[in-house]
Amino acid sequence: MPDHKPATRNPWAWVPTLYLAQGLPFAVVNAVSVIMYKSLGVSNADIAFYTAWLYLPWVIKPLWSPVVDILRTRRWWIWTTQLLIGAGFAAVGLTLPLAIFFKATLTVFYLVAFSSATHDIAADGYYLLATTEKEQAFFVGIRSTFFRISMVFGQGLLVILAGFLQSHSGLPNVALQVQARPGTALVETVSTNNLPAATASDGELRVIAEPAEIQIAPQPRPKAEVAALVATAKNWNLENGFSVAERKLEKKAAEQSWWDRAVSQPIGDFLKTRFGREPKIKADVLGNVGLAQIHLSKPPGREIVVTVGLDSGDKSLSVAEGSRLIFNDANWNRPALVLLQADPKLKIATAATFAVRSGNVPLSWAITFFVLLGLFALFGLWHRFILPYPVVDKPGDASNVLHFTKEFFLTFGSYFKKPKIGVLLLFLLLYRFGEAQLVKMVTPFLLDAREVGGLGLTTGQVGFVYGTVGIIALTIGGLLGGFVASKHGLKSWLWPMVLIIHLPDAIFIYLATVQPDNLWTISACVAVEQFGYGFGFTAYLLYMIYIARGQHSTAHYAICTGFMALGMMIPGMWSGWLQEIIGYQHFFTWVILATIPSFLVVLLVPLDKDFGKKAS
Repeated sequence: MPDHKPATRNPWAWVPTLYLAQGLPFAVVNAVSVIMYKSLGVSNADIAFYTAWLYLPWVIKPLWSPVVDILRTRRWWIWTTQLLIGAGFAAVGLTLPLAIFFKATLTVFYLVAFSSATHDIAADGYYLLATTEKEQAFFVGIRSTFFRISMVFGQGLLVILAGFLQSHSGLPNVALQVQARPGTALVETVSTNNLPAATASDGELRVIAEPAEIQIAPQPRPKAEVAALVATAKNWNLENGFSVAERKLEKKAAEQSWWDRAVSQPIGDFLKTRFGREPKIKADVLGNVGLAQIHLSKPPGREIVVTVGLDSGDKSLSVAEGSRLIFNDANWNRPALVLLQADPKLKIATAATFAVRSGNVPLSWAITFFVLLGLFALFGLWHRFILPYPVVDKPGDASNVLHFTKEFFLTFGSYFKKPKIGVLLLFLLLYRFGEAQLVKMVTPFLLDAREVGGLGLTTGQVGFVYGTVGIIALTIGGLLGGFVASKHGLKSWLWPMVLIIHLPDAIFIYLATVQPDNLWTISACVAVEQFGYGFGFTAYLLYMIYIARGQHSTAHYAICTGFMALGMMIPGMWSGWLQEIIGYQHFFTWVILATIPSFLVVLLVPLDKDFGKKAS
């Protein structure tokens, strides 16, 4: 290797950007794509079914991790896959204006997903080769933080950019002021018999929304009443071409399976009899609604897509019907109906502003994806020149097919020949056994009504508690965990991290028992639990690095992440079933009991005394 190529470089120069580039495609493919398809009018059924499969490449990436290990250097894979991801985002932008945009963009998203999963394999493997044990321990919190930043950037700023471009590529925006005010009269009916047709007006084409201010009484109403109002508005919008019927996947009446008869139902009956909690009678209610009408000022001469969405204010107010409306020369003068709805748990006065936008949706998303192209071109070029050239970052021998195939299977085999592999796998699968069940139920617990054991928070309050306070605490915990592990070594902090990740789970027993209504008390409890999770998860990340050490560290770390996903997926699958049977209070008690296997397996795992410790 030429002398001018540095074997090492300060990790601050490349770790943050590397993990920004790792998290961003994941966020775009799995979250932003859903928002994009919804804004483009794709049915919920199609969105749910087809985008769910986009996660598959990250699940099965260990299957081709040996290819990354054998064919080229990890450094080469990193910057090459970043350029490929950028090209994929450009292809999404180019196919959005096509009539077959849904099939075309889905195909490209699958290719981006495979490129991104390959990038993850290479990036994690390179991190192991290009950093010392002390640096790995310290920067594990840094890389987690920048991965989370990339998720926020993808799901937040990119969506904001698309919305901004949409609002500036069409007719002027119109603001709908929505206020939840106690004492406001209820909307009793939605009459569509005598809705007046508008007459054309002079001046520029514009969107007209009436009334400009909608008031809603913050109180729950019987579900049947609200459902009837929404159905009337939906049918009117369908009949007049403002919306199109969504295709629904056919569901056949499922017969009870052997598993249900022999396992699930008997166990469920036993648990319900012994530990079940009879919930208080829950009112069959939904949130109250307000009504607005939207039409154009004159014939548009083309199809105009109008969207209604929250612009600012309380997220406890939302659009129940009429979020996407289509106007043309045939229906421009008839009023489209928009129903605004309050969260049924909302009891106080609040307000929000909804923006009525009419921009070019495909163009706005196309430009957004071209921005991603530029960003990943920069990532690829930056890492092409800034990443050091570790001496140990060498490709395997793939000179012939037979030898390549042999090396491929030897790489997998060497992982399962590690000393105490059974204990190592138990650690990967059980370290978060309790947390895997808890994480699925926290948001439903915060949202569920008090009558069924929840805390009865509104959507906006949950966004503050879990999406703001919780994320801050999680990030601080991760950073602190990486710092202390690099200072004293993982072995010194392994047991404190095990305790700190699990014991705060007991806070939810308190919350389910007392059901406090003070938002700051709830926020403090969630912050403690999230801090503990961030701090304790450091041990898990570092131990995966410890397991993956050796000749095939890239592939072996990818296999570790596969078991990590499995350890979260399987317990999470039954958590909702169990909670419904025994109630929140008993469920959170079970979560604490489910942490016991983690303590037991930590007693058995091998760990070098100085792993991750700061060098003298």
